[in-house]
Amino acid sequence: MWIRVALSLGCMDETPPRAVDEGETPPLVVDVDGTLTGRDQAVDPRAMTVLREWSAPVVVATGKAFPFPVALCQFVGIEPCVIAENGGVVFVGHSNELVFGGNPDAVDAFVAEYRERGHSLGFGDVDLANRWRETEIAVSLDEPREPLDELAEKHGLVVIDTGFAYHVKAPGVDKGTGLRAVAGELGFEPGDFLAVGDSINDVPTFELAGESVAVDNADEHAAEAADRQTDARYADGFLEAVEAFR
Repeated sequence: MWIRVALSLGCMDETPPRAVDEGETPPLVVDVDGTLTGRDQAVDPRAMTVLREWSAPVVVATGKAFPFPVALCQFVGIEPCVIAENGGVVFVGHSNELVFGGNPDAVDAFVAEYRERGHSLGFGDVDLANRWRETEIAVSLDEPREPLDELAEKHGLVVIDTGFAYHVKAPGVDKGTGLRAVAGELGFEPGDFLAVGDSINDVPTFELAGESVAVDNADEHAAEAADRQTDARYADGFLEAVEAFR
């Protein structure tokens, strides 16, 4: 299920695609945690410089809730063009429209039953990981996996382990569906993009992008799906991945 929320008169209609000429900098779709960051999840200032100076559109694609990538774009100084919540929330700044996908009602039912059984999401009372989440839920990796899988299946949901959290979400909504929506709005094909990431949730973008690069710390799913893998890890790997295009 997809829900459009227009914030102004703009709408996320597809723009006729334009070709990326040989030698031209491609549009970039990039993960955050483990790709632009170190293991400590702090964004490397050098990566921020690359994003700010990139001469084609930059799409920040993350499993985090919508405010996080929007804030990153603002602090970097680029137009907010984001895929959040693993494709559950999509936004392109110049159209000023939010598009939600997934099954939030099923996620709410999952969380209610999960808590009724005495389980915790594992992020404390304030829970900054989920406070602004709208289409999926994140659970700490410190929590047991088995009850997540059992209840997710009951509610028609799936669980993915990104290496930073378990994400309980609707099937068929992912960073790849988000990239299709964003690419159309920007006037590109998904195959025009350079994709860089590190985790299983980046595989859908890797499968669509014209070139995909996994950083050296990538999990086996991302490493297998990527066209190439860097020698360097984390943000150093991102810098290596994009060096040829700068």
